[in-house]
Amino acid sequence: MKWSFHLARVAGIDVRVHATFFLLLAWFGYIYYAEGGFGAMVLGLAFILLLFVCVLLHEFGHALAARAYGIHTPDITLLPIGGVARLERMPEKPWQEFVVALAGPAVNVVIALGLFVILGKFFDLRELASVDENGGNLLTKLLAINVILVVFNLIPAFPMDGGRILRALLATRLKRGQATRIAAGVGQAMAVVFGLLGLFGNPMLLFIAVFVFFGAQQEAAYATLKETAEETKVAEVMQTLPPLFHPGLSLLQAVPLAMRDARPVYPLVDAGLRPIGLVPAAALARALERGSNTPIEALAEHVGDILTADASLDSAFRLANRSAQADFLVVNASGQLVGIVSRQDLAGILPG
Repeated sequence: MKWSFHLARVAGIDVRVHATFFLLLAWFGYIYYAEGGFGAMVLGLAFILLLFVCVLLHEFGHALAARAYGIHTPDITLLPIGGVARLERMPEKPWQEFVVALAGPAVNVVIALGLFVILGKFFDLRELASVDENGGNLLTKLLAINVILVVFNLIPAFPMDGGRILRALLATRLKRGQATRIAAGVGQAMAVVFGLLGLFGNPMLLFIAVFVFFGAQQEAAYATLKETAEETKVAEVMQTLPPLFHPGLSLLQAVPLAMRDARPVYPLVDAGLRPIGLVPAAALARALERGSNTPIEALAEHVGDILTADASLDSAFRLANRSAQADFLVVNASGQLVGIVSRQDLAGILPG
């Protein structure tokens, strides 16, 4: 994430903090100092930092639960509005997503119970109204804020934890795309409620409303795209075959073929039309400038990753995300070359 700084590496996960987080600390530091002097500022900032430690542990709950299902989390970033655990992917099985989504609030439940044991008491409901004020017992306020985090995160406002739990439950009966759209609709309705409350109360709810509304919209669009991609075959989007080169073809023979259809690469195939390499147009041009008449296979690069014509477009997305190559050859069930898909072709379809 842009404007974020590396803070530490814990359990193989990078912990980062966004630059705007320091602006938040400066703002609250100024308010606490203006209200009660240096001592009040120290106590106030200590509470803010402890709050974000709880938020960080919440995100580690998601990350470690996802790791149990083989999903890596490259980093967690702290923002003024909370934390973001950047999972490589969301689990697609409803039960797994349910566990991963619930793991974050579960951490806050454990923290609240631990503080309850330490304090030997719960908190008065009146402390919820004054939890942002500078004063009172620090641990009691921390207990209260963890309860608030649990309740708030379990609101079924997609893409928050509660919304993902709702999506997981719906996905046990419906297609994932349909479940996402329903959960996103609920989330956007909740965002409107947050926005209205923010207009007449806490302005922070306005920021949350915007985040939830557009986050839900993006998730719904992604789900529709993914659903379509899963039902679309690579054969439906691949380009027709460019001129094909065969081993033994000389440079002078290859150039006229290439000039019929300008492409960035040309497949090198054997007698059975099975791909054995890729010849970049740039390599042809360089060899031609040198006046070389070398066999075309000497200019070929490794064929790289290959797609099958009956594979889903979703598999092409995943391949493009993990591969650095620009062009992917498409073969049929017999391994014969039938088309080509370029990264540029996918650029307008790829999510994100």
